Amino acid sequence: MLMRKWYKWSLSLLATLPLILSMSACSSRSAVSNSRLDTIKNRGKLICGVSGQLPGFSYVKANGEYAGLDVDICRAIAAAIFDDPKKVEYRNLNAKERFTAVQTGEVDILSRNTSWTISRDTSVGLEFAPVVFYDGQGIMVRKNSNIKKLEDLKDKSICTQTGTTNEQNLSDQMRQKGITYKPLVFEDVNTTYATYEQGRCEAITSDRSQLVSRRSTFSKPDEHVVLDVVLSKEPLTPAVANGDSKWFDVVKWTVYGLINAEELGVNSQNVSQLTNSSNPEIKRLLGTEGDLGKGAGLSNDFVARIIKHVGNYGEIYERNLGKNSELKLDRGLNKLWNQGGILYAPPFR
Repeated sequence: MLMRKWYKWSLSLLATLPLILSMSACSSRSAVSNSRLDTIKNRGKLICGVSGQLPGFSYVKANGEYAGLDVDICRAIAAAIFDDPKKVEYRNLNAKERFTAVQTGEVDILSRNTSWTISRDTSVGLEFAPVVFYDGQGIMVRKNSNIKKLEDLKDKSICTQTGTTNEQNLSDQMRQKGITYKPLVFEDVNTTYATYEQGRCEAITSDRSQLVSRRSTFSKPDEHVVLDVVLSKEPLTPAVANGDSKWFDVVKWTVYGLINAEELGVNSQNVSQLTNSSNPEIKRLLGTEGDLGKGAGLSNDFVARIIKHVGNYGEIYERNLGKNSELKLDRGLNKLWNQGGILYAPPFR
C-alpha cells in the first residue's frame, strides 16, 4: 500500500515539474525585464542622488551646472546608456536621507561620497559599485589652536555630521585612546561646517577630502589645517538598490571602463583615433571587436561613448580634484595599481 502511494505521488510530482520549471523561468525573465536599466531607458534620463554641497565631488557652479567627481560618474553612466552625458537629473540628498532615496526608488543611483561598509552592504538594501575614491577620515582645526594630535583634543568640542561613519569612527578612536571630548552632531552638512567656522567647536571631523573641499569655501581657508591623522579607511563608492544585477552591471562596468581606459592610455583626446587601434585590449574596450557591451544591455561602444564625453578616470580626477582643480589633491592611493596606487579594474575580456 505504501509503495503504491509513493508511486502515485512520484508520478504527480513528475507531472507538475515542467510547470514549476516554467514558472521559475518566467520569474527569472520577469526580474530581468523589470530592471531599473529598462526604466531609465524608457524615461530618457538618469536620476542621480548627489550631495550638491561638496566642491570637487558634487556642487553647483555659478552657471547652474553640476560638477565634481561624483557628478562625472553619473555623466559617464548617462553617456554609456544614451550617448549623452547631459541626460541626468540630479537630486541633492543629505547624509540622513540618501539611503532611503535609493530604497524607495526616488533615485536610480547614489553617487555621493558614501563609504562602503558591511552594515550598509548587508542591511540597508544597497549594492555598492567599485570604489571611485579611496579616502580616510581626518580632523581639521585652526592653525593657531596648537592642536597637533588626537591627544590635544582632550575635553575639546568636535563637530561632526549624523548619519555618517565619521561619528562612530571618532567615538571608537577616542574611546580606544581614553580621550574625553565633546561631540557636537548636526544633520545638515552646511550647519556642521558653519558651526565650526564660527568657532562654536574647536575641531571638525569628516573624510579628509571633504575637509579640504569645504575649507576652500571658508572666508579665510589659510587659517585652518587638516591634521596629519587618519582615523579610518573610507572607500567612497556609488550605490544602487539590491536585487537588480542588470542595472548593477552597467554601473559597475562604467566605473571599470573609466579605470581600464586610463590604464590603456585611452583618453578624450585620442579615443576617436584609437578606434582603429590594432591592440586587441583596446579594440575590446572600445567595442570595435567582440560584443561585450551587448551582454550588459548597452551598445558595444559604450566605453568609447564614455571617454569621448567625460574622459577616463585620470582626466576626471585631475579636472575635479587634482592638478587642474582648485583643490590640488594628490592622487595617492587613487593612482593606478601599476603607478603606486591601488586603483584596479578587471579586464574587458
